[in-house]
Amino acid sequence: MRKRQVVIKRVVEDSRNSTNSAVAYRSVRYMECQKNHAANIGGYALDGCREFMASGDEGTNLALVCAACGCHRSFHRQDVQTEVATESSSSLYSSIGS
Repeated sequence: MRKRQVVIKRVVEDSRNSTNSAVAYRSVRYMECQKNHAANIGGYALDGCREFMASGDEGTNLALVCAACGCHRSFHRQDVQTEVATESSSSLYSSIGS
């Protein structure tokens, strides 16, 4: 069985105007499992799974199930990182005018 880490990258925002443009990329990593396995008896117990590893290939139903603990991906804590790439063209316009 192959184990791999799931990282999803999506374009969140793409705002472009005449002076500058910005693109924001959001990457999500799924970390430790937060499922309370003792909730039905009134207790609190975690299974100790440290990081989500997909059971199957991307795009299948098994990609949402953790190979380590068997829980759905939604039980794992999300670590969201946002990166914004900006490009300013104001220096180009100022050099044309002089």
